[in-house]
Amino acid sequence: MTATIAAVTPAAAAPAKRRRLRFVANPKAATGLVVLAFFCLIAIIGPWIAPYDPSARSDDLIQAPSGKHWFGTTHLGQDIFSQVLVGTRGVMFVGLLAGLVATALSILIGVSAGFLGGAADDGLSALSNVFLVIPALPLIIIVASTIPSAGDLMVALVIGFTSWAWGARVLRAQTLSLRRRDYVEAARATGESTWRIITFEIMPNLTAIIASGFVGTVIFAVMSEITLAFIGISTISEWNWGTILFWAQSQQALAQGAWWWFVPAGLAIAVLGTALSLVNFGIDEFVSPRLRSSGHTRVKTKDGRSVRMRVGFTPVLSSREPVTPVVRARAEEEVA
Repeated sequence: MTATIAAVTPAAAAPAKRRRLRFVANPKAATGLVVLAFFCLIAIIGPWIAPYDPSARSDDLIQAPSGKHWFGTTHLGQDIFSQVLVGTRGVMFVGLLAGLVATALSILIGVSAGFLGGAADDGLSALSNVFLVIPALPLIIIVASTIPSAGDLMVALVIGFTSWAWGARVLRAQTLSLRRRDYVEAARATGESTWRIITFEIMPNLTAIIASGFVGTVIFAVMSEITLAFIGISTISEWNWGTILFWAQSQQALAQGAWWWFVPAGLAIAVLGTALSLVNFGIDEFVSPRLRSSGHTRVKTKDGRSVRMRVGFTPVLSSREPVTPVVRARAEEEVA
C-alpha cells in the first residue's frame, strides 16, 4: 500500500502545481506583472539612477533627444529622462497606497455586512451608500487647494478613503450568496468562530473580486494624481508624470514642436494603465473557466460539422472545415 501511495502522490501533485502556475502562465497576466514590476523597480531606484537632477537647469534649452539627454530637455534645460524616472515614485506610491487602503476598507465593511446581517448589515450598508455619493476627485481638489503642503500621502489617503464603497457593495452581495453554502454551514456547525469562517471559508472565494477592485482603484488613483498635477492643483515642486505634462502644456510644447516633452510621460501613463488592465484580464480568465476556454472549445454538430464556441457570440463554423454548397445556400437565403 505504501508503494501505491508513493506512486500516486507525484501524479496528484502535478495538477495542483499546474493550477498554482496557471495565473502566471497566462500571457496577459504575465505581461502585465512584468511591466508592473518594472515600474515598481523604477519607482524604487529611479532617483538613484537618474543621470541629472530633474530640477537642475542647463544651457541646453529645448533640445531634442540625444546621447546626452535621452528624452530631450525643457525650456529651462532640465533633463526630461531624469524627470520621468524620478516622477515614477510619486505615481506608483499614490496608486498602490490608495489601492491598499480602499481594498482593506471594502473587505472589512463589505464582507462584514454581508456575513453578519441584521443591524450590522443595515448600518454598514448605510455607510457605504453615503460614501458612494461623495465625489472623490472634487474632494481631492478641495483638500489639495486648502492644504498647500498636501503631498502624495494626503492625496493617496483621500483617494483610498473615498473609493472603497463600490467594492464594498460588490463584496457584500457576493458574501450574501456564499454565507448559506453547505461548506460554510458545516464550518459553523463544527463550532468555528465567525472571523475564522470569514477568513478561511468566505475570503478565498472572493479573491478575484478583491483583486479586480484593487487594480481598478490603482488605475483611478494614478489618473487622479496625474490629473491634479496636470491642472496645477497639487504641488508642482514634486516631480511626477502629471507635473511634466503641466509644464509642457503651460510652455506650449506642442506649438513649439517639442514632442519629446510630453510623449515620454504620456507613453508611461499608457503603458502602466495597459499593464494594470492586462493583470485584471488575467485574473478574470484565471477564475472563470468560461473565459479561459473562450475561442478554444470545439464541438461537433449533428451533421458532423465542427463549430468553435466563443463567449458573447453565436457558434461559428470552423475555418478549417469546408463550407458545403448546402450551408452556403442557407446563408444566402438568410441574408436575402
